Amino acid sequence: MKTRSIGLSAWLCVLACTAFVAATSCWFVHPLFAATAVAEAPIASPAADETATLKRGAELAAIGDCVVCHTAKHDAPFAGGRPLDTPFGVIYSTNITPDRQTGIGAWSLDDFKQAMRRGVSRDGHLLYPAFPYPHFTHMTDADIAAVYAYLMSRDAVQATAPANRLMFPLGFRPLIAVWNLFFLNRGVEPDGASFAAAATSTSTPTASHEEQLLRGRYLIDGPAHCAACHTPMNLLGAEKRDEAFDGNVIEGWQAPALTTLLRAPKPWTHDQLTAYLRTGLADQHGASAGPMRPVTQSLADASDADVDAMATYLLSLQTASATASTDAAPQEAQAQTQTTPADTIHVQNGAVLFSATCASCHAAHAPMTTFGDRPSLALSTAVNAQDPRNALRLILDGIPNERGTRGPYMPAFAGTLTDAQIADLAAYLRANFSSQPAWNLDAANVEKLRQETSEP
Repeated sequence: MKTRSIGLSAWLCVLACTAFVAATSCWFVHPLFAATAVAEAPIASPAADETATLKRGAELAAIGDCVVCHTAKHDAPFAGGRPLDTPFGVIYSTNITPDRQTGIGAWSLDDFKQAMRRGVSRDGHLLYPAFPYPHFTHMTDADIAAVYAYLMSRDAVQATAPANRLMFPLGFRPLIAVWNLFFLNRGVEPDGASFAAAATSTSTPTASHEEQLLRGRYLIDGPAHCAACHTPMNLLGAEKRDEAFDGNVIEGWQAPALTTLLRAPKPWTHDQLTAYLRTGLADQHGASAGPMRPVTQSLADASDADVDAMATYLLSLQTASATASTDAAPQEAQAQTQTTPADTIHVQNGAVLFSATCASCHAAHAPMTTFGDRPSLALSTAVNAQDPRNALRLILDGIPNERGTRGPYMPAFAGTLTDAQIADLAAYLRANFSSQPAWNLDAANVEKLRQETSEP
């Protein structure tokens, strides 16, 4: 046994040496040919490729707001559990960290693509379209792979989302197959190869307007899924494609129409829109609030080139009638609309409340309106909107000052002012800072909004 063992070891040694010589025989060539071979076929650094992929995945995840929906308040990023209020009940986002038991750690890239393109989980169950796979399906293979690589590089967190609370019979997931049949249009569209080429090309400061439009369209319709919030929904929860970007109510807030940006008191410019998307604040327009605020916080991590392209495409969506005068915006006490005696009382009551609670920040000569490029309320989208919903929500909820984030802050008055007082204050803001017709609202409108919450 000992002799046979030595002989076998010798034969293995001979075979190993032979394989080594064969594998390294290219070393024994003329140096000129060796140099030529290296010059013609350079070997890319795997580490550099991996870093670039992770960076691109992080930027796309920021554009897609993945962390916004898949993070519950005060919990670990991407660990899921955030309640998403829909007209059909509450859906809890899932854990997308690389935890193998409760997250997507056991998912292959093909599993991930199946979820992004078809709305089908690794185990075959259908995902609810609250996960915007009808938009993610338009992403290129390379971009989906980059997002997958980025998510797999995050810390694994063991966390299981609560059970969804949906009206009967929507908890029966096979019904979603019928929804997909009517409303899921799979594949990168509508420009095919050129769409994909624009998506994978490197944006440069010298990119043409057409290239920016194509890139912006890909980002807006694909990973950013802007229409998911800014487009009206039909009775089955699908977007009304003939009313794309015409506005919608989401999580208790009005997601304004993106086709009327030129109708604002001061028409939006490209620079203002990119600043708003990156920082949540635009001079001459206002600050992001409600569900849009975390979106702008997420977009701060997107690339400048991508946000520029998104702004370019959004400005191209303006309808023919979406024009506004370039005259100065309405100022206080100018162009007030006709009011009834009852309206006058509400406005007078609101004026007293404004002096007591708002004037220190929002009066014409207050520091906040004279320093730091903060706009007057006369330019506020909420104050000039046709619907008072966002103005009331701002008074009720304010703009929270979240730890670890930078951005505008406004205190909430839901616990300070009564429903009637908030209605009076909104009436004053509309009459004093806007030339638009008065809102028809009272305490009942405010009471109804109090019952709505962005996180059930």
